Amino acid sequence: MPTMQEMVDDFLAQKTIAVAGVSRTKESTANAVYRKLKESGHTVYAVNPNATTVEDGEACYPDVKSTPQRPDAVMIVTTPAATDQVVRDCADAGVKRVWMHCSVMHGVRSTSETAVQFCREHGIAVIPAGCPLMYGAKADPFHRFMKWWMSRTGKLAV
Repeated sequence: MPTMQEMVDDFLAQKTIAVAGVSRTKESTANAVYRKLKESGHTVYAVNPNATTVEDGEACYPDVKSTPQRPDAVMIVTTPAATDQVVRDCADAGVKRVWMHCSVMHGVRSTSETAVQFCREHGIAVIPAGCPLMYGAKADPFHRFMKWWMSRTGKLAV
C-alpha cells in the first residue's frame, strides 16, 4: 500500500483535475482548491450539478462525465452523500484517482465510507483525508500546521 505522501504526489502530478463541489461563490473550500490547482499549472474543471458557471464566468459541468476531457484525477469537496454519486461517475468516466477533502479542524468531511469502499473495489486510488492545500512548498502556515497535526494524530491515514 502506498504512503499518503506517495498518493498525494501521484495525484498532484496529474495534468487534468476536476474539482467536484465548486461553488458560484468564491468563499468555498472547493473554490480555493480549484484556484490553487489552476495556479499551479493544472488544467482544472469545475463540477457542480447546480451551476453552469463559477467564479469569473468559467464553465462548470454537471458531473465528471460531462467535462471536455476525461480528468486524470478528481478532487471531491462535497457532502458525503454527494461523494457517493461522484465516485460512481468517476468509475463510469474511467477516472483512476480520487481525493475526498477532509478538514478535521473545521469538521467538514467529504469522505464517505461507502464511497471509499466503492473506489477500492473499482480500482480507483483514493485519498480519504486531508486537503491539497496542505502540500507543496507554497502551503500557507495554517495548512502546514494542519498537515503536521493530522499526521501526528493519525488523521492522514489512507
